[in-house]
Amino acid sequence: MYKCILFIFCLVSGSVFAQKQTSSINKQAQKAYEQANQAISYKLYDKAISELNRAISLDNNFLAAYQQLGDLYRKSGNYSNALNNYRKILEVDPEFHPLTYFGIAESELNTGDYANAIQHFNKYLTYPGLNPVSRDNINKYIADCTFSLEAIKTPVPFKPINIGPAINTKEDEYLPVITADEEMIIYTRQTNRNEDFYKSTKRNGEWSVAEFLSKEINTSNFNEGAQNISPDGNYLFFTGCNRPDGLGRCDIYISKREGNDWSKPFNIGGPVNTAGWESQPSISADGRTLYFVSTRQGGYGGYDIWSSELNSDGSWASPVNLGPDINTSYDEQSPFIHPDNESLYFSSNGWPGLGNKDLFLSRKTYSGDKQTGWQKPENLGFPINSFSEESGLSISSSGKLAFFSSNQKDGYGKLDIYSFELPEKARPGSVTYVKGKVFDNLSKEVLDAQIQITNLTKGNTVYDEITDPENGQFLATLPAGKSYGLTVSKEGYLFYSQNFTLTGDQENKPFIIEVPLQKIEIGRMVILNNIFFETNKFDLLPESKSELQQLILFLRENPTVSIEIGGHTDSIGEDESNLILSKNRAKTVYDYLIINKIPVKNLSFKGYGEGLPISDNSTEQGRKNNRRTEFKITNK
Repeated sequence: MYKCILFIFCLVSGSVFAQKQTSSINKQAQKAYEQANQAISYKLYDKAISELNRAISLDNNFLAAYQQLGDLYRKSGNYSNALNNYRKILEVDPEFHPLTYFGIAESELNTGDYANAIQHFNKYLTYPGLNPVSRDNINKYIADCTFSLEAIKTPVPFKPINIGPAINTKEDEYLPVITADEEMIIYTRQTNRNEDFYKSTKRNGEWSVAEFLSKEINTSNFNEGAQNISPDGNYLFFTGCNRPDGLGRCDIYISKREGNDWSKPFNIGGPVNTAGWESQPSISADGRTLYFVSTRQGGYGGYDIWSSELNSDGSWASPVNLGPDINTSYDEQSPFIHPDNESLYFSSNGWPGLGNKDLFLSRKTYSGDKQTGWQKPENLGFPINSFSEESGLSISSSGKLAFFSSNQKDGYGKLDIYSFELPEKARPGSVTYVKGKVFDNLSKEVLDAQIQITNLTKGNTVYDEITDPENGQFLATLPAGKSYGLTVSKEGYLFYSQNFTLTGDQENKPFIIEVPLQKIEIGRMVILNNIFFETNKFDLLPESKSELQQLILFLRENPTVSIEIGGHTDSIGEDESNLILSKNRAKTVYDYLIINKIPVKNLSFKGYGEGLPISDNSTEQGRKNNRRTEFKITNK
C-alpha cells in the first residue's frame, strides 16, 4: 500500500474535525461513535466499523462518523466502501475537512478512477498547513494518476492463462519460479495460514500434479516463502522467518537438491542476514550474485533491493545497495534477475505507476566491460499493471513467458498461478541452455562429474557445478552473443571439452548433449575442442587459455600420465604445408605446457597433417572438425 504519512487512520477524538459536525444530537449515535473510537484505540477495527455503521444509521448526517468509517475502510484496503463514505461527506458539506479530499483521492487512485483522483488531490493541495514531505507525496500521487491516464491509452498485449488444476487449488498459490528448461516449477502454497513449497514437473507438455517439495525444507511451525531456484534447479534460496537459527525476523536460507530430495536448509548468515529483515532472494544464473530485499540501514526507503557477490571462499561479500537507479524513498520489492544476467524485474510504488505496486524492468549499463549502473526502470505497462498490487513476476529463460499469481474470475480458488506471453519490449536478452548427461562410455553408469563453462572471450567461469549423482545430468543457461567452452572432468577419467558460439541461428537453440567419459587408459584420446589458432598460423588465440589450464590441471593431478599432443588439418592446401602447420601447432601446445612446468618426460608432440580425418572434408563443418588438436595417453 501507499505510505500514508498523513493523519489517515488514528482519528480518535471529535476535535480532529475542526469543530464541524464532530458530535451528534442523537445521543445513541454519539455513544456508538465514542465506542468506535475506544475500539480503535484497542485496534478492534471490526468492532469499530460496526459501531460507526450503527452511528450513521441513527444519524444520517453524522459526518465525523462517515469520515472515521471511510478512513477505516481505506486503511483495510476496502476502497469501494471508503469511497461511499467520503462521497456522502462531500454531498453534505464539501468543506467538512481537508482530509476528506485526501481520503477520497487515495481511494480513487486505488480503484483506477485517476481523473477524479487528480482533481481531489489538487483540491487537497489548496489547503494551508501541509508540510513539504506531505506535499511531495501528494505530487507524487498526482504524477502516478497522470502516468496512468496515458498508459491506459496505449495498452500492451496481455492474455494471462491459468496454468491449470494440477498446480492451482482452492488455496492460495503464488511466487512461481521455473527452471531454465521449463520442465520444473516451484511455488508457494498457503494452507491454514502456513506457507509451504510445492513442485510440479512437465511431462509430455503437461504439468504433473503438484507435490510437497520436501520435509527437509517445509515445516509446520514456520513459514517458508519468497523463494528463487537456480536455473539448473539445484539450489533453492528462500525466506525463513522466526526460525531458531535466524539472525533477525526474516532471513535468507539455501538448500541443495540431492537426488530426489533436498538438503537441510542452512542460514547463509552475515553479512547478508542481519538482526533486521532480509527476504525475497534472487540468484544470478552463474550463482555469483544474490539480489534480495532488506530494511537495513543505508537504504533509500522502507524496502530496498540489495546485492551481494560470492567470494572465492564461498562466503558472501558485504551487500551493496542497488542505488537510486533502482531504489526510491518508497518500497522496491520482489527482485528477479533473469538468466541473461542483465535484466532485473521488480515491483515498486516509488516509480510512476498505476496504483498500489507496479512491475518494472531495468537493464544494466556499462562503460566498456564494467557495469556502471542501471537504466531508468520501465513500467511494464497497462493492463499488466493495474490499480491493484502486482508483484512476484518471474520470466522463463527464453524470455517469452512470464509467470505470476492473481485472483481472477476463471481461477480455481483464491490466488492462482498464471502465465502470459511477455511483450517484445519487456523481454530480456536472448538466453539458451546446455543440458547434458555424463556417464561411463563402457558401463553406461551415470557419473557425478565436474562441469565448468567458461566465457572464451573473457576467460571467466560462468558455470561450475557437479552433475546430479542420481542421473548424471546438468543444466546451464548461456546468454546469447558469446562463445563458451565446456569442460567435463572426473577423477580417473579423461576430460571432455566442447564449445558453443551463440550467435545467429544458434542464439535460442538449446544444446542437448551426452558425454561418455573414458577412463584413463593407454591409447585413449581427447580432442581439445577449445584450443584455437590464427588462420593458417600456429599462434594460440587468447580463447585457448581455459582449455590449456584444464589440460595442465589434468596432468598435475595425474603425474604418472604421459601424453602425445597431436596436430591435424583439413585437406585444403598442399600436403607438406599442412604437415608442417600441424606439427607447429602441436609444438606450440607442447611448449606452453613446458613453460607451465609440466615435466618434459611426460610430453611429446607430432603433426599428422591431413592424414587422419575424422569427418568428410567436402563440407565446411567436416573441415572444421578435422582442424583439431588432441592428446593421446602414451603411459599411465
